[in-house]
Order: sequence, then C-alpha cells, then structure tokens
Amino acid sequence: MTRRLLFVSLVATALLCNAPSVAARDADLTANEVLQSSLQHFPQILQKLAQRRLVAGQALSAEGAFDLVFSADGYSRASGFWDGRALSGTAQQDLGRGGVSLYGQYRLSGGSFPIYEDEYFTNAGGEFKVGVLFSLLRDRSIDQQRFARRDAALAVRAADVQVLLTKLGVQRQALIAYWRWVTVGSQISVYEDLLRNARERESGLIEQVRSGAQAEISLTENRQNITRRQALVTASRREFEQAANSLSFYLRGADGAPMRPTAARLPGTATAFETIAVNAIKFPAVDLARANRPELQLLDNAIERTLQRIALDENALKPKLNLDVGFARDVGGIAEGGRSREGTDTVFGLEFSVPLQRRAAKGKLQQSKAKLEVHRQEQRQLQDEIEIELRNIVLELNAARELADLARLEVGQAQTLRDAEQTRFERGASDFFLVNLREQAAADAQRRLLYALLEARIARTNYDAAVVDLGRLGLGKP
Repeated sequence: MTRRLLFVSLVATALLCNAPSVAARDADLTANEVLQSSLQHFPQILQKLAQRRLVAGQALSAEGAFDLVFSADGYSRASGFWDGRALSGTAQQDLGRGGVSLYGQYRLSGGSFPIYEDEYFTNAGGEFKVGVLFSLLRDRSIDQQRFARRDAALAVRAADVQVLLTKLGVQRQALIAYWRWVTVGSQISVYEDLLRNARERESGLIEQVRSGAQAEISLTENRQNITRRQALVTASRREFEQAANSLSFYLRGADGAPMRPTAARLPGTATAFETIAVNAIKFPAVDLARANRPELQLLDNAIERTLQRIALDENALKPKLNLDVGFARDVGGIAEGGRSREGTDTVFGLEFSVPLQRRAAKGKLQQSKAKLEVHRQEQRQLQDEIEIELRNIVLELNAARELADLARLEVGQAQTLRDAEQTRFERGASDFFLVNLREQAAADAQRRLLYALLEARIARTNYDAAVVDLGRLGLGKP
C-alpha cells in the first residue's frame, strides 16, 4: 500500500509539473496587451497600411518617367538602284531637374544612298554623338513628369498620415473599451459583496426570528434585499458581457479573429479603483496639438499638392524654348559618304512655340487657385476647432479628476457610516433597515467612484489622442 501511494504521488507530481500554468492561462489582461493587439490586427489599420503600399507603388511608377530610355531603329532598301542600310541606337536620361536631359547615340550605315538621304551616311566605324537638351522657358522648373513624381511623393506622405490618424482613433477606442470592461467587471464584485452580506445575514436572522429577538418581517425584508441585490448582480453581469463583446472588437488573436475576454482575465478591483495620476492642466497644449494633429498635416499636404498643381498650370502658360547642344564624330575608315564625315561636328538646335489663346491653361490655373483658397479656409477652421476641442477636453479632464477625488472621499465616508451602523446593530442600538441602507449607500458610493474613475480615464485618453501622445496610446515613444 505504501509503495502504491508513493507511485500515485510521483505520477501526480509529474502531471502537475508538466501541466500548463493556470496563472499563465488566466493572466490579467492589461491595457498594453489590448493596444498591441489592436495595433497589429485591427482590420481598419491593416486596410490603411495596404492603401499606403498601393500609393507607394504608384510613386515608384512615377519615378519610372526618369528611367534611362534606350531606343533603336533600322532602315534598309530591300530593292531598287540604291542598297543603303542604316542602324541607330539612342540612350536618353532625364536628369529630373532644371529641364535638362542627356543623350548618347550611335549610328552605322552601309551601302549607298541617294543624295536626298545623305544624312544616313557614316564612316566605316559608325558615328558617336552625345548631347544635352535644355528647356529654357516652359518645363524648366516643372513639367508633367516632375509634377507626377512630386505629387506621388506627397500622396505617400498623406497615406502615412492617414495610417497615423486611423491608429490614433482605433487605439483611443480600444483603450476606452478596455477600461469600460474593467469598470463593469469591478462593479460586479461590488454588488456580489453586497449580495453576500445579505445572504450571510439570512442564517442569523432565521435564528433571531425563531428566538423571538426579531420580527418575521425582518426576514422578509432581508429576502427582499437579497432579491434586489441579485438583480443588481445579474444586470451587472449582462453589462459585463456586453463590455466583453465590445472589447473583443479590438482584442484579436494572431489570425485577426476577435477574442472575447473572460472574467478570469479581469485585473483585481484595485486596478479599477486605482487613483488616476493626472495633475490639473491650466494651459491647454494648443500649439502642441496643432503641430502634431494628423488632420492638419493632411491639409498642409493638400495645400502643398495644390501649389504644385498651380506651378504646373503656370508652366503651361509659358512659351516653349528648347536648346539642343550636341557633339558628333565618325570613326573608322571613310565609307560611301566621303570625307565630309571626318572631324567633330558641334550642333546647336532651337525649338520655339507659344500658345496663342491659352484658355485651357488659364481655366485650369483658375481652378487650382480656387482649390487652394478652399484648403486654406478649411485649415483655418480646423485650427479653431482643434483649439476649442482641446480646451473642452481639458475642462472635462480637470472636472473628472476632481469628481473622482470627491467620489473617493464619499466612499470613505460611506464605509465609515456602514461599519458604525453595523457595530450599533450588533449591540442592539440600531435596526435592520438602517444597516441595509448604510450597506446600499456604501455600495452606491463605490459604484460612483468606479464610474468617476472611468470618466477620468476616458478624458485622459481623449486628451492623449488630442495632443497625439503616441507613447500613452501604444504607438511608440511619447
């Protein structure tokens, strides 16, 4: 028997050592865990990141306008008196600034050409040519390709700001959902303690009624209190389930599916009753908010894009004057073209054109300037809205902090009165009605404190979002 007991003990010990930790399975759910989960898996954030990659691809395509371009063409007389044939290849590179392009060309011909195709002739080794193209008026500071590249880069910047704006909104809502879940969960504990007191009092009242120390109506009254308190617990549990469902929208697994937190993951009630460390804010950080708010950054970006469009429209009104400077040299022995291909040729070319009526360009310019004014007025309005919003949030935060302090003071007072009344009742100096009243008042005070602290946390979260405090919203360093 002793050996059998020893064997069972060893097996049980091994099983316990290899079993998963209960604490690990039911570890307290923290605000940081929720924030990291929503940041990594929330669909709206992932959608904005995908849109950002889309815009980045468009920006890469816009850069393609400045890729090195190679072209080639050939010419050959297949029949007839002349048997000339020619082959040429050209590489051109737009430098992307100053309206300057570089090009290099190689030509090689063979056979004979009529005099009206004399330009096809080269020496036996072919002709090398290099040159520079200058845009002196139109397309000097901006052209369609450079505008597209710059606009695409600004679009990427706007997409980055959109991602940040989405993250701020999601993290703010996730944090509020978490603290609401913690608050309602702690409210259940308050009402369960209240119910437990009434049930524990039940057995004592039964004995007192039997002995004649209490009237039977006292027992009925206590059972009524039990029923009422049971209803409070049931209603609180329903609120908790709803809060858990709301929180699961932000708390997600590795596959992105919502995870509904259970009551086993609730932090202790001390977390919900923890004092909010928020000092009174006398001067709202308006300048900080204006500098960091993504909404204003989006408008700044839109204004810059419109200014680029205005520059392009003004460019279309200018006359076109292009200069081509090239240097050509034939190599190898003298071919059918004769000695005229010897030496180095320096070639200058000019191209000039001017639009006469320019109504299309003027209309586009007028539209762009009107759009710029629209954005600037939107910017001014948004700056005012942010200032008013921040001032209201600061008022809310300071008031919530003060109300939480008062609620905590009320809890202490209510608990003192409850304990004193309970002592008086045990000594026969009080009645059952007053004890229940003091217990209910103490529980109500605790509930008000919980929700006062929740309002303070919500106000602090709103403030952090308003001033774009990335650290407190789980988005990086403060």
